[in-house]
Amino acid sequence: MINSLRKVYRRCKKKWKFFKSVNWIKTIYFNYKKFPFAIARKLPVIFYGNVRFNSIKGTVIIEGPIKKAMIGFGQRYEAITKAKGTAELFLDGTFVFKGHVQFGIDYFIHIAEDAYCEFGHMSSMASSGKIICQDKIVLGTYSRIGSESQLIDTNFHQMIDTLTGEKFNMTSPITLGSYNFISNRVSIMQKTITPNNCTIASNTLCNKDYRSLGENILIGGIPAKLLKENISRDWNGEREKLEDSLIVK
Repeated sequence: MINSLRKVYRRCKKKWKFFKSVNWIKTIYFNYKKFPFAIARKLPVIFYGNVRFNSIKGTVIIEGPIKKAMIGFGQRYEAITKAKGTAELFLDGTFVFKGHVQFGIDYFIHIAEDAYCEFGHMSSMASSGKIICQDKIVLGTYSRIGSESQLIDTNFHQMIDTLTGEKFNMTSPITLGSYNFISNRVSIMQKTITPNNCTIASNTLCNKDYRSLGENILIGGIPAKLLKENISRDWNGEREKLEDSLIVK
């Protein structure tokens, strides 16, 4: 009897904590603005804390069964929980979610018109993360990115060969494989492609295709190079814990 009451208490406490943390005005506005009524009423996208909508005229697609709080912007799932209130969302392009996705506090997301950004199931961007997508950025399943990291698929300005006058491409796609474990303060720039089961060390710069190195690798440095083979995060060992703590029920 006592154990049952404790479970009920913990469940009620968790739901009350969730209710207090949600920015209900932005959450309701976004869902009913971006989805048909049948989807919007389930509130699949949740905004926690302060956020500035610079633009949300783009397209949002959720693939899979629609559930409450599938996508959390400003979700406090890290050790750091106190936000600076600097979160911003600029969405003119297409944002695709293939399941449950988390963004930590103080995120900056800019998806330009005609750009495409896709997050796989249980992929994430931790606190103070930055995404600037002017072409295409794709994250695979369980591609999880640490705090203060950034994904930028553009040079922003036109670069030329000063001898020939050739103009270089300003943008190139970024593709991160599934089960990527990316540490903090990592810069992932245009042309980056990673294999499945890739670990990236802190303070690394990625700017090319790393698939030739194989899977189950650790890369790091400026620019990134192979540091260790036959290494991977224990995804199977952590899966139940991750889903229990990160998926809102």
